[in-house]
Amino acid sequence: MRKKKAIVEAALESEYERQALGIMNTEQALKLEDSDGLVFSHPDKEAGVTDHFIDQDELRRLVRRPKSPFPVSQSQDRTTR
Repeated sequence: MRKKKAIVEAALESEYERQALGIMNTEQALKLEDSDGLVFSHPDKEAGVTDHFIDQDELRRLVRRPKSPFPVSQSQDRTTR
């Protein structure tokens, strides 16, 4: 289960290397200005250790995704006869 403010590593990635910028929570990461090459470690992995990096759009989708693997059921209005 994903934490609300998981810790991620921010980095600038080029064709040849990835330069670490720092460690922050996902809320701070999403407030950064979008930039070419700006990537973040996956929030379900250990920041500073993992090689699994994603862009800001993917991070935004992961953070806003419901935590439960089951869809929220909506009650339907039924009348009893």
